[in-house]
Amino acid sequence: MSSRPVPRHLHVAVIVMLLVTTVAGCVVQRNPVTGERRAYGWAWSQERQLGLQADGEIATQFGIYDDAEVQAYVEAVAERVLAESHMRRPDAEAQFRETPFTFRVLDSPVVNAFALPGGFVYVTRGLLAHMNNEAQLAVVLGHEIGHVAGRHASRRAFEQQLGQIGVIGGAILGQEVLGGQAAQMIMDLGGTAAQLLLLRYGRDDERESDRLGVEYAALNGYEVAEASEFFRSLRRISEEQQGIPTWLSSHPDPGEREQTMLRLADEWRREVNLHRTGHEELMRIVDGIVVGEDPRQGFTQDGYFYHPDLAFRFPVPSGYQVLNQPSQVLMVEPEQRAIMGLTISREASLQAAANRFTSQNGVSVVEQASTTSGGNPARYVLADVQTEQAAIRVLSFYIQHRNNIYNIIGYSQRDAFGTYQDTFLRTMTNFQTVTDSRILDAQPYRLQVITASRTAPFQSFVPSDLPPDITARDLAIINQVEIDEQIQQGRLLKIPTR
Repeated sequence: MSSRPVPRHLHVAVIVMLLVTTVAGCVVQRNPVTGERRAYGWAWSQERQLGLQADGEIATQFGIYDDAEVQAYVEAVAERVLAESHMRRPDAEAQFRETPFTFRVLDSPVVNAFALPGGFVYVTRGLLAHMNNEAQLAVVLGHEIGHVAGRHASRRAFEQQLGQIGVIGGAILGQEVLGGQAAQMIMDLGGTAAQLLLLRYGRDDERESDRLGVEYAALNGYEVAEASEFFRSLRRISEEQQGIPTWLSSHPDPGEREQTMLRLADEWRREVNLHRTGHEELMRIVDGIVVGEDPRQGFTQDGYFYHPDLAFRFPVPSGYQVLNQPSQVLMVEPEQRAIMGLTISREASLQAAANRFTSQNGVSVVEQASTTSGGNPARYVLADVQTEQAAIRVLSFYIQHRNNIYNIIGYSQRDAFGTYQDTFLRTMTNFQTVTDSRILDAQPYRLQVITASRTAPFQSFVPSDLPPDITARDLAIINQVEIDEQIQQGRLLKIPTR
């Protein structure tokens, strides 16, 4: 959770369900890649406006990685790739050539990259940590630029008629929503960003973007065959996690993409000189990058969630899954039948924060009163909310701690609420100030690029002190090697240190 207050209240309606309300129309315009005129959900100017609006939501929800050198590097590589794209070619319409692109590095350990309509492209620090050279990054950036150039989101909007997608329902009972990281991220976002991210590209779109990503990188002279190793890493991640990483859910199989990269590289090698890998350049940039979860943004330890920057802690119910994101902390009951969430309220007083909740349509107050939590002034509201899916009972606590008002909200189906009420109260009434310097001074692990001093199996280079969310096998994947692979003396390796 970010230490910066987030100007967004956690609406019950957003938690319980997400209504996709933007209605896609129909406009006939040109495709920058094919040059053909076809029907789209939005005009290009609308795509730009939608992307611009969603960009702020993305930045708020996921957080921007605070490293000017990393940001400048990604922008430089991306602009080189963009310069060879269909968006910048002489025969492209002026509205495409003149569209500025925005490239951002998100402060997330998840291996992810995505694009929004109108020229907004994102990569995570987790993705950069898994890269081994600039050529791999160039292909991924080219892939995302390809989505924008192919106008895939607008095309999908027209095909699906966005307003007809309907409701993401069953937030209490739906395993996919509460259990799936991608769905949870979307549900948390709400608004324009969620609507755009719900437009999952088809596999044909993904294959076209793979082809375009290779093309744009190859025209820069990058050795695009290197991308096959990155897609091999993605396959290994999916095997380790027994599932597909978030950004690959609608993509072709990673194994298929490994072979596709090699085939496309052979085709382009006949046309251009593929000489640039940028191994040392990329390694220089990831040297010092945060790896894994950043404890400065909050962490769970010994049954408590701690936030060093904001100096608070609260108990986490046994067995609950914790999802810590820049704008909120979510706690999900093991059977996914109840959920708690913590956010920072934008209101100036406890009463104003409570009033903001109770004034929402559909909220029926059962009781409310002033109280305390861990010695801090607090106020609570118990209310019922009737949704299309179920009758929901909500307990919402507002806690004044130093200069912030925190909102911890817990809910379940009304007939099951009694099962969880005591659990909710134990968390909500024990929001305490942290004074332990070991917690307050916690620092993240960062990748250190070292030169192998000997020829030996990779396992022998794995330090005993690893981040809690990274195993030795994970570290091998980060380095794009096997755990027992023989490492030659002089090879650069990425090792987490603190």
